[in-house]
Amino acid sequence: MANLILYYSRKGENYVNGSIKSLQKGNTEICAEYIQKAVGGDLFEIETVKAYSADYMTCTEEAKAELQSKARPALKKSLDSIAGYDNVFVCGPCWWGTYPCAVFTQLEQLDWHGKKVMALMTHEGSGLGTCERDLKGICAGAVFGKGLAVHGADAARSESAVAAWAKAQV
Repeated sequence: MANLILYYSRKGENYVNGSIKSLQKGNTEICAEYIQKAVGGDLFEIETVKAYSADYMTCTEEAKAELQSKARPALKKSLDSIAGYDNVFVCGPCWWGTYPCAVFTQLEQLDWHGKKVMALMTHEGSGLGTCERDLKGICAGAVFGKGLAVHGADAARSESAVAAWAKAQV
């Protein structure tokens, strides 16, 4: 069983336990690496051509505007196919209740028939939001495993929980 871990993660200014802090590595990237360590597979980072603002509050407004307009930001690189994978973990931060729109840019380009899809979302209080429902709307033909919400401030201490969840999915 081949695994793919798709993820979008924000470095730099982030909201952590009620205040803005600068992160060397984004919370979602940390969790994506835990998945890879636990079950193996390929990591694929989703990156936008136009960077979001370094200022956290400005970034949240940019993300909100994208979501409201159903934007699909251009990506630096995209996967054309996931034919070689059985399981796909879709990982991202909770931005306005779901994944960043850049994640949807990538997902909408792929054929999901015969794949198993699992959602992982890092958050500061929103849990999984609507990400599982949104995945089901985009990933037609896939079957879905159980999603996992990871409190972003606890990401660095979540390896055992993420690993156990990932192993139970594949």
